[in-house]
Amino acid sequence: MMVRHRATARAPSAASADPAPAARAAHAGSPRATLFAAALVGLVGGMLAAGCGSTVASSGAPAAARAPIPPSLSTSLTVSGGGSWALVDMGGSRARYENFWQLIARPAATARWALATPPGVADNGGLVAAPLGGPALVIGVNPSQDLTFSPLATTRDSGAHWTPGLLPAGLASVPSALAGGPGGKLLALTNRGLAEMSAPGGTGWARLASLASLAATPAGRSCGLKSLTAAAFSPSGVPLLAGQCGSPGVSGIFSYAGGSWHQAGPALPAALAHRRVSVLRLTTAAGRTVALLTAAAPDGTASLTAAWAGAGGRWALSAALPLGGARILSTATGPASAAGVVLSTGRAETIADATAHWQQLPALPAHAAALVLGPGLQISVLAASGGILASWRLTARAGARPVAWTRTQVMKVPVPYGSSS
Repeated sequence: MMVRHRATARAPSAASADPAPAARAAHAGSPRATLFAAALVGLVGGMLAAGCGSTVASSGAPAAARAPIPPSLSTSLTVSGGGSWALVDMGGSRARYENFWQLIARPAATARWALATPPGVADNGGLVAAPLGGPALVIGVNPSQDLTFSPLATTRDSGAHWTPGLLPAGLASVPSALAGGPGGKLLALTNRGLAEMSAPGGTGWARLASLASLAATPAGRSCGLKSLTAAAFSPSGVPLLAGQCGSPGVSGIFSYAGGSWHQAGPALPAALAHRRVSVLRLTTAAGRTVALLTAAAPDGTASLTAAWAGAGGRWALSAALPLGGARILSTATGPASAAGVVLSTGRAETIADATAHWQQLPALPAHAAALVLGPGLQISVLAASGGILASWRLTARAGARPVAWTRTQVMKVPVPYGSSS
């Protein structure tokens, strides 16, 4: 398993167009990392020389557009065909930049997990991922320290090989900040409250909307839009943005059609009429969009609701899950409609679809970091402690409900302590 040393990556400025700091983010010990970093340097220099529109567009956005309390970036997804991905924070102290985010992959043809993190770029700020179908995935690096833009990487073979890309702005620190769409288009939320969309192939970024412009539309005003929290494409390829609403009883999901933004979220039940709703996660796979909605009451209590929409845009909602003061530490989506969360209480909750109920799983193993749904009815948990990652699978007695976690794999992940200071 390859050791990936990392260091502070300083963002190149448009004035100097100096790509050398990006190269210094890669280590020299691995040919694969060196090739990746060199390709990234070329992309940075080329896009800056071309005067990328999104860099200019980002410069005037207000700092107040940033989400005050970003949700956890720890996520997992299992795609049609059985392949699974998980983003896990490993290592040590975040305050000392001793934490390193890892992409863990379990291809459809195997039952074992493997390290698949793209090499060569400091990722202490976190990773976000968007499925592109089958074994294909695009991953984005969140800015940290002196890194002000977001390197991207795309794989078509479950992480065995990566092609570098670039968003010349910083990704927002939300789990659904990046989405893949038709023709290879990408949709990204930036940390300055902008939504950027690429041309086919993930290049040629241009502004699609901003927090201010969307909030000023009739749909945005009815929501009282406070922040942008998620981006996706609908099953038919329509861009979707979602956010936190200041008006109670409104779900802030918006679609872009006919040159304007429209309210596209589900109508909420009476039980949520006095709660302010935020979209925690928004993903589209297998012809369905899945949304996880948190709803905060005036007394500070909160609940979680899952919602599903097909190609026609008609939504179905789950019953609300009271959180009882628990924080959501990780989110998961599975094949078809399954969704789940890891809570700060040491428990996890899953739901299969709108006709089912939330199911509490047995108490999680220590250090549980990511819940993984699928393939099929399989449920797993990845537990991370320092540089050790363990996989646990939920098992059951014959003919009985799942009752226990069985450890199925332990792997040591190289953590380059001291490389980011």
